Amino acid sequence: MEELKRLEKFQSVVSSITCHGLLSSSSSSTSESASSSRFISNLVLFLVQPCGELDLESKLGLVSEFLPKISGPFLEKISTSLELDDEATTPVNTISESQKSFVKRSVMDNVVPYMSQKHQDVVAMVGLDSIKRANSTLEDFSRSYFMFHRLDINEPQSIFRYLPVLSFTESYIYQMDALNEKIVSESACGSQVIYSSHGWNAESRVLFETEPLKPLGDLLEREGLLTERIQQEFKSGEEYWALERKLCHALSNKNKICLEDVMRAIHLKSFDYRVLNLLLYKLRGEEVNELHMDFLSVSEFLVEVADDLFDYEDDVLENNFNVLRMFVGIFGSSNAPTELAKRISEAEEKYEEIMKSLDPHLSSNYQRRCEEATKEGGKISGHSLGTWNIPAVISDEEAYRAAQR
Repeated sequence: MEELKRLEKFQSVVSSITCHGLLSSSSSSTSESASSSRFISNLVLFLVQPCGELDLESKLGLVSEFLPKISGPFLEKISTSLELDDEATTPVNTISESQKSFVKRSVMDNVVPYMSQKHQDVVAMVGLDSIKRANSTLEDFSRSYFMFHRLDINEPQSIFRYLPVLSFTESYIYQMDALNEKIVSESACGSQVIYSSHGWNAESRVLFETEPLKPLGDLLEREGLLTERIQQEFKSGEEYWALERKLCHALSNKNKICLEDVMRAIHLKSFDYRVLNLLLYKLRGEEVNELHMDFLSVSEFLVEVADDLFDYEDDVLENNFNVLRMFVGIFGSSNAPTELAKRISEAEEKYEEIMKSLDPHLSSNYQRRCEEATKEGGKISGHSLGTWNIPAVISDEEAYRAAQR
């Protein structure tokens, strides 16, 4: 994915700057240090880009000659001029052709393309790879949730009428989730780029301090689709990503893990399904059915646990959030399966209790869907009440990773 490649380049530059001691943060606040690091890193990336026949020495000579001639008032004048030009020629929430060209050419804007810049509107963008990889989630959502909206999955009109918005939304969320998992994964390798002694450093801050889901929210708002509930779920997503980074980093460093954080994270993890479901209510112009939302919330928890059990070994290798990994870290390898089984049993009791309040036909259809998903297996595996297979736990994750290399 292009965004990941750009992030890798950015991380490499920041690491080099840090290793060579080119940027001092001793007298700066944390946020100022992060901004300074981002600015210098972008500048370095810009300088190394090809530009006609100029070599690196020629570029450095030009910069050394030109910088002393630049003053604050001069830059303010340029800034004001650009703002006036934008107001005169650019409609609200759009980008002019010249701006598009600049965004396409400038490395400084391409490093993190979904971030807000001072003279550039925030634009939510997704890559083709994200669209492809989000497809399985969309299929599962359609087959599992459309029935709660009285939509027939076998009718193409039911799918394609809402597909553009649902597909773009899930693809954007998936893209952000992939970037977060990359940060988490690199922390397991002891990467100094991702974590410093004070937590996560400049470029990981750059990614997530600017509200990663805000561009998507702005787009939905322009389409008249953003609701308070959807905004709340966006906050849930950002909280989940923060917890994933925190918990996986703690586990990798054998630090104490809080059970409340783990249970909070596993409940937040399906926020994308709730966003899609709330969007479908809004697209159809219907009020949210709270009974259905409560039931699906419990079901989402059980599905997430089932997925984590299925992906356990892979998640250990990649240092991804996994509820069984976390329980091993909290309760130890011998007690973790029993403690997790208790939580599963509690959720199943709640699931069966709420299901009694559902329409019998809907309840039957959903149970059939869960059975289908369980047989199909894989990442979209459903849960089958009373039927759970907790894999053998890995007590020494470092040894396990080393053996798999």
